[in-house]
Amino acid sequence: MTELAAAPMPNRFAQFYALTKPKVVQLIVFCALIGMVLAVPGMPSASELSLMAIACAGIWLVAGAAAAFNCLVEQSIDARMKRTAWRPTARGELSNSQTLLFSAALCAGGSAILYFWVNALTMWLTFATFVGYAIIYTVILKPLTPQNIVIGGASGAMPPVLGWAAMTGDVAPQSLLLFLIIFLWTPPHFWALALYRVEDYRKSGLPMLPVTHGNYYTRVQVVLYTVVLFAASLLPFIIQMSSWIYLVAAVVLGAGFFGYAVALWRSYSDALARKTFRFSLVYLSVLFAALLIDHYVTW
Repeated sequence: MTELAAAPMPNRFAQFYALTKPKVVQLIVFCALIGMVLAVPGMPSASELSLMAIACAGIWLVAGAAAAFNCLVEQSIDARMKRTAWRPTARGELSNSQTLLFSAALCAGGSAILYFWVNALTMWLTFATFVGYAIIYTVILKPLTPQNIVIGGASGAMPPVLGWAAMTGDVAPQSLLLFLIIFLWTPPHFWALALYRVEDYRKSGLPMLPVTHGNYYTRVQVVLYTVVLFAASLLPFIIQMSSWIYLVAAVVLGAGFFGYAVALWRSYSDALARKTFRFSLVYLSVLFAALLIDHYVTW
């Protein structure tokens, strides 16, 4: 997200809670919940609602663990970036051992909840997502290649698959379609942020696309990805997973995202890049909310 530098946090609870990147985790759990709801035909029963709540709790804990581990690994990088210098690990308010123990406890607790009260498949998929984000993306890909966000985006796209697996014990094609939409959304979303935070990333030493390939090349990539994303967002309607309600939302939101991308490509400004980044958050949230509404209105 786009947090600015802040005063030291007043207590340990606030410091540990900040490590979980609550706003990011909220979006993760929301997308997982959409996968759960879409996996259940019609209105969920009381037992299904209970299962959804338990699965959301387990996924939240493991996602929070991955975020905390990310803060641990990148504390020196975070300290050099204005956007992340406020984090307790970057400030030295929490030690490495405290952060590692906290991350391990969240991951173990969330995994146990998913294994014993949901199903083994969801636990293993969620744990694999943890490894993909915390290890493969954070430790290996992020400092190695400017395509880090593209390859690493697979971990961030997993929540609907986790949600679907929680309710059905299976990975269905519909859940993989939701995965595809988030996977294609991630690069233009993140590169819009990287464009107006380019000096932060330059100081950090990370090979983000605007640093390695320049502003113009990145803007072209944002446009191209929004085009492919628009096409992918129509697939739920094409395969009859959704109806006209979702289609209208997908077309309007896709046109809006493409419009921002083209405006950014034609005439760059930090303010416009910031607006594009913020719209991308609205785009994903409203698109998935439209899937949810469509699911119940057309049931």
